[in-house]
This record gives sequence, structure tokens and C-alpha cells, in this order.
Amino acid sequence: MSPSADPVANNLDAKHSFNRMWRGSKDGSVQLKPMPKFDDPYAEREWIKVHMAAVFRFWGKMGYGDGNAGHITVRDPVLPGYYWSASKLVLVDPSGHVSPHGAQLPINAAGFFIPADSAIHEARPDIQAAAHCHSIHGKAWSVFGKPVEITTQDSCVLYNNHAVYDNFGGVVLATQEGKNIAHALGPKNRTCILQNHGLLTLGSTVDEAAYLFTSLDKQCHVMLLVEAASSSKLQPKLIDKEDAEYSANFLQEPQVGYSNFQAEFDLLVEETNGAFLK
Repeated sequence: MSPSADPVANNLDAKHSFNRMWRGSKDGSVQLKPMPKFDDPYAEREWIKVHMAAVFRFWGKMGYGDGNAGHITVRDPVLPGYYWSASKLVLVDPSGHVSPHGAQLPINAAGFFIPADSAIHEARPDIQAAAHCHSIHGKAWSVFGKPVEITTQDSCVLYNNHAVYDNFGGVVLATQEGKNIAHALGPKNRTCILQNHGLLTLGSTVDEAAYLFTSLDKQCHVMLLVEAASSSKLQPKLIDKEDAEYSANFLQEPQVGYSNFQAEFDLLVEETNGAFLK
């Protein structure tokens, strides 16, 4: 079993957003597990590595692979300033070099300059993970340099949680570009369209970052379809501010984002016979 399957007591308040999305048994023996909490940073490190490996496999299933482009980074709970990166789980030191603690493989330089250096992780202490790649629908919509609109219930997770970085500075090989993107994200947004480039999402867990990435990519797809339909004089009806806020307050809760990825995690365990857990 994976670390995520270890017993985790649901000690959240009954009115917490997470506890509004499920119903168990009357005696409390059946509960939906929230994000686990760890007393041992080494146990947390192993949990992070397992879930990071799952997200990379999920991205492969979704067709997000594009050569060396794309990367995920997650803070290491043992060594401050170090980040896990790359599909073979390399531990990167604060200067962006491969440390001796993980796989001994080179990493994508842009993966360090976009999310892993001080630019985003230091600017946003509220997040633990950053995910970026060049998905088809994401990069197609990115050429417009426009935010997505809130057109469906699912897209409410992006309401007031979404930025556009509208300056394509070429392949990211300098820390300044990462700082520019961090500035565009601001203190709250967890999703970003990088104009002429791709998508970037943040999360309190790598699971949440993965869920937000897929949500943003799917909404980019929706926007492309809506724009195409609008050319035939069909006009989209957007979700109003009050309803969008109500749904966003629930969907944007990190516990909910984490939980929304667990079905994919469990399916990957089943499909691979737990190969990435070893």
C-alpha cells in the first residue's frame, strides 16, 4: 500500500469544505481521508516522492509529454531550500544543482528557473509544489494572452485564482524570468497561463497542483471550443459572480484539490500493480 493509504484521522471541523463533499457511515468508521500530516519529515519525503511519481505517470497518460519540456518541483521536508524535480526524482539544491540525495541525473534547466528557485517557492511560502508543461490545449489558448472565462461548474476552481503572464521571454534559462512569473502570479493565484508557452499551477501538495493543471488545461480546451462556436453567432452564458464565488470557496480548498486527484492515484496503483510505489 502507498503512504497515502495509511490511516489518517479526519480531524477537520464538520463544516470544513472538505467534509461537505462526502458522506460515510453513521458510526464514523467510513470516512474520506484528508491530506495526511506527518511528524517524521523522512516519512513525508517518501510520501511526496510516491505522489510525485504518480503525477508524472498521470501526465504521460494525458499526453502532456513534449520532449524535455515540462517539470514539477516539490519542496523537500528534510532539507530546507531543496526541491524534488524530474520524473526520476532528483533532489535539487538551492543553487539548482543535482544533490547526492536523489537520482543522479541531469535536470531540465528551465525547470529550475521557472518554479524551483527562490522566484516562486520563496515568493509563495503557502505552496509546496509547482507544475508546468506544454499541454496542447494550454499552449493553444496561451497564444491569445487572455485568461479563461468561468463558463462551467468545473471552471469555478479558477475563479479569482488565475493569472496571465503576457511576456514570452524565450526559453527560460535565467532566474529573472522566474521572478517575472512569480510577480504575475501575485500572492494568491495558483494557476497561470504563460503566453506563447504553456501552463503553470501551484499546490499545497503535488496532487493539488496536478488537479489544478488538468482543470486549467481542460478549461483552455473548453475556451477554444466556445470561441469556435461563437463564430456562428452563439453567445456563451458565463457563470455570475455570486455563483462563481460560492463554488470557488469549495473547489479551491487545498484539501478538496488533493482529494480530487486521489481517484487518478488509485487507478495508477491498480494499472501498474503499484510499480511506482517501490
